Amino acid sequence: MSKDLKPQLSKAHDQTVISFDHVTKDFSRNNQKTFKEFLPALFYGEKTVDRFTVFSDISFEIKKGECVGIIGPNGSGKSTILKLIAGVMSPNKGKVRVHGKVSPLIELGAGMHPELTGRENVYLNGAILGLSGQQINNNFQSILDFSELSEFIDQPVKHYSSGMYMRLAFSIAIHVDPEILIVDEILAVGDSAFQAKCFAKMEEFKKNGVTIIFVSHSMEHIKSFCSRAIYLNQHQIQHDGPPEAVISKYC
Repeated sequence: MSKDLKPQLSKAHDQTVISFDHVTKDFSRNNQKTFKEFLPALFYGEKTVDRFTVFSDISFEIKKGECVGIIGPNGSGKSTILKLIAGVMSPNKGKVRVHGKVSPLIELGAGMHPELTGRENVYLNGAILGLSGQQINNNFQSILDFSELSEFIDQPVKHYSSGMYMRLAFSIAIHVDPEILIVDEILAVGDSAFQAKCFAKMEEFKKNGVTIIFVSHSMEHIKSFCSRAIYLNQHQIQHDGPPEAVISKYC
């Protein structure tokens, strides 16, 4: 490696690609539960609003090429963080900054049409994820091979099992050539052999310098796959650091 290249690589890995700057996210819930309570709201615009805070005033940065696991109990805001990174939600306060092409492996197959065949859904979902028709054509066989669904690709996906559905959706999503990959507990579906195949693909992404943010309830996966973990609970980041140390605080 040349002397000139070393500083460039070091600088690339020091680059911040995701930053949360004093971010707060909350949701409002309408507490009108009876017809008697509904009438004043109907005629006078009165209503009772309950606000639920997911997390409050949190800040962190993720560098290019990091693999970060996010852990915490249900409702602590793990998936909300991924959705803020993906841009499908906005914070109530603070700033979320993302630099790079994001491939969100969250709510896989949300754009699939049950009446269409697997083949047709490859083109539909590929387009939703930003691939051109030519890119989908070029990657179609690779998508098919990874999914192992050649025998079923021309059947409507409404006849697929949940595992088959996940296989196809994952296979499409990993062909987007991401700079940032966000993964939300998707590997809980499917057999162990396919899960291993998915992790091998994500290891390949990691070796190629893709930044990965991974939500999972499996502490073994977090320890074996991630270089850093963030523990969310009670609206705050409780711990942020090496996976084993953070997991010891959570479990």
